[in-house]
Amino acid sequence: MEPVAVIGAGPFGLSTAAHLRARGIPVRVFGEPMVSWRAHMPEGMLLKSTPAASNIDAPQPGHNLVDYCDAAGIRRLVTDEDIVPVETFVAYGEWFRQKLVPDLERVRVVSVDRRGSGGFELKLDSGELFTARAVVVATGLSGLAHLPPELASAAPDGPTPTGPVSHSSQLHDLSRFSGKELIVVGAGQSALETAALAAEAGAQVRVVARGKGSVAFGAPPWTQPRLRPESPFGRAWSLWALSYYPHPYRHLPPQARHFLVRRVLGPLGAWWLRERFEGKVQVSEVSRIVRSGSAGGHPALAVQTLDGRVEELSADHVVAATGYRVDLAAMDFLGHELRTELAVSRGTPKLGAGFRSSVPGLYFTGLPAAASYGPVMRFVCGTEFASPRLVRHLVGARG
Repeated sequence: MEPVAVIGAGPFGLSTAAHLRARGIPVRVFGEPMVSWRAHMPEGMLLKSTPAASNIDAPQPGHNLVDYCDAAGIRRLVTDEDIVPVETFVAYGEWFRQKLVPDLERVRVVSVDRRGSGGFELKLDSGELFTARAVVVATGLSGLAHLPPELASAAPDGPTPTGPVSHSSQLHDLSRFSGKELIVVGAGQSALETAALAAEAGAQVRVVARGKGSVAFGAPPWTQPRLRPESPFGRAWSLWALSYYPHPYRHLPPQARHFLVRRVLGPLGAWWLRERFEGKVQVSEVSRIVRSGSAGGHPALAVQTLDGRVEELSADHVVAATGYRVDLAAMDFLGHELRTELAVSRGTPKLGAGFRSSVPGLYFTGLPAAASYGPVMRFVCGTEFASPRLVRHLVGARG
């Protein structure tokens, strides 16, 4: 029987592969395990998600974060007040892989094309060609870093760690900014934690965020209302519904779906970050960034203040902590004809039941599924909903 190909070895790829293997489905999994978490997150980062929201879903018990902590002999991470270091989470993902996806192939998929007789033909960077009856795209954040147009003129060749402008996903070691002036654009956890870590490394940091009151932090778990249902993201009816019942989400009007993906669980710093941020990082809340460029050999931003004035801000380096945007055009391993066949909505694949795309046998999970199944697909805990349903649909489609 031809295998199922899973492209990507982050939480969603590993979880999907584990469920396929448990069903006895031949599967080949490609990619570097946990590479986005290992190589594209800053050293010293702590997860915003609670331990309960950081489990990679497995087809059998005994493979969650607490189980890993027990096996590794480290302090258990159990309550909402416990904070997960990124290094612990990466090690947990590797442990999960060793136990449930031991035959991972650390090679890159160069191309995926439809085969005339059905199924797909894949080419690997090793030169191997092979056929698969189905393909699951679980490439996570890879290639999806977003640089807003107003910052592009300061980085004509795109964001780079050594250029005037970088994306937050490119900065693993912030110590090189010691003694430098740094501007971080954004108001989400990535922006605020990058700013705090850079300040702790000795940089002079300014956060530029759009809108009054845009820099804010969540409430500690012990202050949240107890009469509301509990979810991995906090106590609220809306969060509970989006976490555990995202089934109807794909039936909402496109405008509503895209709006909710952007706004629900949107820019907000973790409760534990406030003390490390306030008083250590300068904040400029602005109406908008008018343009970007250079001044005296340094990157510079022209910003419109909340009262309508235009100010010039410059630094040694600008970090765009401006998130990620799903765009099938960036998934260049998908053949051109395949991409043109896919039904999309604002650059994201339109998914039906079981995370299937409009091309039979082609599935998407993780962030590319968020516009169809809701904000929970942006987080590790989304594997609990996605993986078993995707695999059930794939198994049902066999034959």
